[in-house]
Amino acid sequence: MVGNIYRFNEYELDTHRHQLRRAGEPVHVEPRALDLLCHLVEHRDRVVPKNELLDEVWGDRFVSEAALTTGLRTARLAVGDTGSQQQMIRTVHRRGYQFVGPTTVLAATSGAGAVPVLRPSAPVTGADRQVIRFCRSDDATRIAYATVGSGPPLLKAANWMTHLDLEWTTPVWSHWLSGLARNRRLIRYDERGCGMSDWTVPSFSFDDWVDDLETVVDAVGLDQFPLLGVSQGGAVAVAYAVRRPERVSRLILAGAYARGRRIRAADDNERDAAELDLNLARVGWMHQDPSFLQVFASQFLPDGTGEEWADFINFQRRTTSPANGVRFLEEFAEIDVSDIAHRVQCPTLIIHARDDARVPASQASELAALIPDSRLVLLESRNHLLTASEPAWEEFLSHIDDFLAE
Repeated sequence: MVGNIYRFNEYELDTHRHQLRRAGEPVHVEPRALDLLCHLVEHRDRVVPKNELLDEVWGDRFVSEAALTTGLRTARLAVGDTGSQQQMIRTVHRRGYQFVGPTTVLAATSGAGAVPVLRPSAPVTGADRQVIRFCRSDDATRIAYATVGSGPPLLKAANWMTHLDLEWTTPVWSHWLSGLARNRRLIRYDERGCGMSDWTVPSFSFDDWVDDLETVVDAVGLDQFPLLGVSQGGAVAVAYAVRRPERVSRLILAGAYARGRRIRAADDNERDAAELDLNLARVGWMHQDPSFLQVFASQFLPDGTGEEWADFINFQRRTTSPANGVRFLEEFAEIDVSDIAHRVQCPTLIIHARDDARVPASQASELAALIPDSRLVLLESRNHLLTASEPAWEEFLSHIDDFLAE
């Protein structure tokens, strides 16, 4: 395979090795966004139509134009550009996109002369290389799980609003998948009532979620592994680490909490606020009220764009039923692992956005105080789910890589 090394401003793009560097240092870019950048730079002499970009990057997979827009936004940010400036990637109305940055071709590279470079374990075709399987819990609920990448395992406990297939095409999760699967085997699953797992289930409790995690561990055949819990998945991960200390080598908790909103309410005012929040959520989810869904999206992504909010709303509508959405929220409010967290035996990394608008950072502090061998890292962000464009995202990945390498 032949490629070129292109220089523009302080950047160098090696299309053979699939690398972007800035001032000699690697720049991490979500794989599909990097493929978009490569194609645009290689064809910088013309306007590249949208359909061509979709075909080149996503192939036969059907994705919406929102996925292309998100990929282009990520590509622009990677090279110091924005949609308003368009100094590097220009939008040509109704025609497509063109790379317009002054570019120099430094050298040609070929497969014969190239030094092998490790590419991310979740490559551009990660969604296609992902393997989805199903297993059954003790009550016969069908649980969908997926593996992608290669290397040492990392198991992500399920959390709400996931979909093993659709996550690859949404800006909410796509960068999480590619980032977490870098040079490792990422295993994740949809919890009961959500995504590709069964939506109609006989039971819907916290204990069921912990049981489902164990079912997936057994189905994959994991012996000992690091475990990641995001949001309410953090409490599930804590409970499993206590249940199976011999299996969990390291624990990572991101945006997590030990006690749900009802449980942690300290006085009547907080209890009233918790009930009001739940009542609004019941009405909003059951009626799919657009105003509520936008407010809900803003709690997860307060610094998100209107486009990201719209994608988030569309994604949450496709991940579960309105009735299950209410059931999830009611169960989240009752979560309480504060009485068992002190029994976690493995090293634990707790990462939280300092100004998280959905789960206060005080919840992370509580977990750090409860879990004996733990460390707390606060990131400069307001987002409950970190976005690809914020500096906190690369810090998040760096902390995880360092922790797992110890």
